[in-house]
Parts: sequence; C-alpha cells; structure tokens
Amino acid sequence: MKCIVGLGNIGKRFEMTRHNIGFEVIDHLLESNHFELDKQKFKGAYTIERLGNEKVMFIEPMTMMNLSGEAVGPLMEYYNVEPEDLLVLYDDLDLPQGQVRLRQKGSAGGHNGMKSIIKRIGTNEFKRIRIGIDRPTNGMSVPDYVLQKFSPEEMKTMDKVIEHAARAVEAFIESSRFDNVMNKYNGEIK
Repeated sequence: MKCIVGLGNIGKRFEMTRHNIGFEVIDHLLESNHFELDKQKFKGAYTIERLGNEKVMFIEPMTMMNLSGEAVGPLMEYYNVEPEDLLVLYDDLDLPQGQVRLRQKGSAGGHNGMKSIIKRIGTNEFKRIRIGIDRPTNGMSVPDYVLQKFSPEEMKTMDKVIEHAARAVEAFIESSRFDNVMNKYNGEIK
C-alpha cells in the first residue's frame, strides 16, 4: 500500500495558507476521485482507497504542523507501510512560488513538519514533493508569512501547481519508477 501525506495545520483559519499547500493537494485528489477522509486514528484523518491497481492511504495529520510525525508514524506502523511507499507533500520557502520539486529522499530542510516525520519514522529515505512558496520579501517574519493566505493573483498560479502536484502523486501511485515521475513533474508551473 502506498501512503500519501499532505502537511498543514488544522482549522478553518489555516485553509489556503502557504503552510497548508500539502493539505490542498490532498483535498484536490480526494475531491477529484470522489473520496473523503472518513477515518480517524492516531491523530490523523485518513482514508484507504484503490486507485487503479494500487491500494492507497491518504493522510492529513490532525496535529499542528510541527507534530506531523505523531500521526504519520503510528498510521504507517499500524498498516505496515514501508518508508519507500511514503510520499509527503509540503510547502518549501526555498523554492520560488510555482516550482515543484520531487525528491527520493533528503533532509527536512528546516521544515518542522518534515523534521517530526523523519524523527518519528527513523529515516529520511522517503519520497517527497516540495511545493515552492517563496520567502517573504517585505520584512515579514517567516511564521507570519507561511500562515498568510495566498493573494487572488497568487492563487491563479497555485491552482495550477495544486493540479500539477496531484498529477505527480497519481503518477507515483501508478509507477514503480519514481525517477521517471521526477523527470516528468519536476519544474516550474506557469
């Protein structure tokens, strides 16, 4: 079974904020496939569905971002999901807005949600899709910036990015070769 995790913060006030872009991709995938997060266990909202020939678990941690591993780790253990079958979607300050970068493994890169997952599952060798949100340029603090909603103009780009990232997730689910998925979906979305 493959496991797709979108990172974000729970609550209405965090919807469509930069930090919640992982949730937005999961929500898009669920809606377009007529699925819903219908289960809760271990601090995570999730569903297990079939896409094509693959059984897939979609997870949105119900912790705050910095504690995401408290949901992901126990659900992976309970359902016997191996790290090589895990894909995490999250925001990245170090990528320009509109950039999507897929990676086989890597460090948390300063992202506290990723730090929590790496610590809880004991490895950084799992796949991820980093979604660029830029860094603040107007003197705004990073915490204020990542919790800010996208402007209507930015949403025009981010809607395309969400769709692109969702297609990359579907390709990961269907393919046994993540390097092929990376080659096809890494890049800037305009």
